[in-house]
Amino acid sequence: MSFNQEFSDSDYSFEPSVAAGIRASLADWFLLMGRELPWREKPSPYAVLVSEFMLQQTQVATVIPYFLRWMEKFPTLADLATAPESTVLHLWQGLGYYSRARNLHKAAQAVMGHFSGLIPSDPALLKTLPGVGAYSAGAIASFAFDRAEAAVDANIARVLSRLANFQMPVDTPNGARQIWRLAVALLPSGGGRLHTSALMELGALVCVAKNPRCLECPIQRDCAAVEPEQLPRKGPRRATIKLNESAAWMVRGSEVLLEQQQGRRAGGLWKLPPLNEAGEGPVLFETVYPFTHHKVTLRIFEAPVPEVLGENQRWFTQGVVLAEAALPAAHRRALQVLLKSGNPALS
Repeated sequence: MSFNQEFSDSDYSFEPSVAAGIRASLADWFLLMGRELPWREKPSPYAVLVSEFMLQQTQVATVIPYFLRWMEKFPTLADLATAPESTVLHLWQGLGYYSRARNLHKAAQAVMGHFSGLIPSDPALLKTLPGVGAYSAGAIASFAFDRAEAAVDANIARVLSRLANFQMPVDTPNGARQIWRLAVALLPSGGGRLHTSALMELGALVCVAKNPRCLECPIQRDCAAVEPEQLPRKGPRRATIKLNESAAWMVRGSEVLLEQQQGRRAGGLWKLPPLNEAGEGPVLFETVYPFTHHKVTLRIFEAPVPEVLGENQRWFTQGVVLAEAALPAAHRRALQVLLKSGNPALS
């Protein structure tokens, strides 16, 4: 096959006949091997919008039960747009990256307010919605409206890198630009839903990061990769930063004190109140959780009840706190353990 392999800002492309063969082979394979997923069964614009927000940095198997519960609770865009943020965050518990939930909520409100309740099909308009970038806009346009638009996620970037034996780091501006050009060069004239689904599915099931199943690949004959496991190339990984977090277990009768968080990352979520420094008594609960390039060790200590509550603090009844409060995963685990234990010091 023929590629323009000059790693510069010049076009990096497929020959038209090669692109046509790849598309045909991918489509035939996907119609036989593609997974049945709830957002594929009825690809309404709203269902696609929800699934794309949930699937950002989250595996399909994890998303499926959340998606089904979400569509039961908020069956229409209008239902989501008018829901309280606290309800939205509570339903999102466990998926992490809560800014996605807030942006999805705001996107629904923007569609209701600016597009008469109809999700736009034009990627340029989709990118005006909160939380919708170039990939999401292309994916929504493809999956919901069957438009032939490029969408490059991690799976598709991996497939394209290997097809072209692309040696530039895909997480650099120039590398990303070249991969997008390859994606555009491979687009059909129409039928974007089948094409993008097949390309993405190949990356998820066959052209996987480790131990790619090349012998099962429907486009192996068109692949130029010499060492597929080494692709895509990426820049150096950021060093992991270790952090410590201390929080207070404060109980008053049958109630437990929580504090609502502010800010972009955790705003709206409830946590056990933070301590400026580790408590003096025994650790009641300890866990380690990641976020971005950090690894955080959370420790819970018993603390005296404050005489005056902070502005964002509130007492919750212990029996219903897990059902009422939207909690980040680590603090939810802490509450589950401490409420069940009756609050003894845990070894």
